[in-house]
Amino acid sequence: MDEPIDLSPVPVPMRWLLTPKDWSVSDGALTITAGPRTDLFVDPETGVKTVTAPALTAPLPGDFTLSARVRADLTADFDAGVLMLWANPRAWAKLCLERSPQGESTIVSVVTRDVSDDCNSFTVDGDHVWLRISRFGGTFAFHAATDGRYWRLIRLFAHDEAQRMSVGFLAQSPTGDGCGVTFDDIRYSPGRPADLRNGD
Repeated sequence: MDEPIDLSPVPVPMRWLLTPKDWSVSDGALTITAGPRTDLFVDPETGVKTVTAPALTAPLPGDFTLSARVRADLTADFDAGVLMLWANPRAWAKLCLERSPQGESTIVSVVTRDVSDDCNSFTVDGDHVWLRISRFGGTFAFHAATDGRYWRLIRLFAHDEAQRMSVGFLAQSPTGDGCGVTFDDIRYSPGRPADLRNGD
């Protein structure tokens, strides 16, 4: 699993940070199957660190914007398809399409600086949504779009490890028996969106 993986249009080879139960790449789409009880989280109450969810990552240079349509089999609570950032086990962030305990498909963001800061945003209909991560300098923006065109700002934050963070794709199933996620309509561009708050 150490072999580099080419995933167009990501401009550099990607590698598995943690290996999945199963995966495939076909026609520019990536499918990851997470095994049971897999997660990426550092509990803010207890400090317990869980780093078991499979993730494919790449160290993109400089400023960038990366987006994808995320389709996830959201069967159990907290099953999710994720765009993620990674520096080390206590410095990372993720933008998720996640099943809530109420059974809703929910946009969730998590920023981890030693412990995780977990925030729910809005619910979506169905099993898919478009997610986007942008980096500019030491700052990141998370966006989500229900139609792939109008982007809603989910989170804007700085991180001390910003320049060391790789970006990638993750699947998780913290309480369930596994979760399959497909990432397609993957788009990469150097630089940031022109305006973070106007839907572009």
